[in-house]
Amino acid sequence: MKALDTNILARYLLGDDLRQAEAAARLLESGERWFVPVTVALELAWVLRSEGVAKTDVITAFRHAQALPGMAWQFAGEWRQALAWAEGGLDVADALHLALAGKCEAMLTFDERFAARAGREGARPEVVLAGE
Repeated sequence: MKALDTNILARYLLGDDLRQAEAAARLLESGERWFVPVTVALELAWVLRSEGVAKTDVITAFRHAQALPGMAWQFAGEWRQALAWAEGGLDVADALHLALAGKCEAMLTFDERFAARAGREGARPEVVLAGE
């Protein structure tokens, strides 16, 4: 199994460099086994958003990439939960942070919007404002 860097997935999903997008497609659609570290996936979410991709399209892109044959995503279950929470309104990165903190009793933050949205999603662990 070989690990993928963010740029392989980004070129595949964005298609913004035809030569690299075609090479990425050949790799990812080859049926080989690929490992996607959680850090690469989180950076990919940031790259897609910074390129102007709407959050709903980021979620769709992640689901597409995760469904490719041979893909092994680190913390795949947490990613599924994070994408569900992101569909409900959480930022993708915040949702992943929260999903990875799943065994904790609470997640502390100063971000009031994050706490409110997580509460509406019924997220566990609970997101609470620090100092309250």
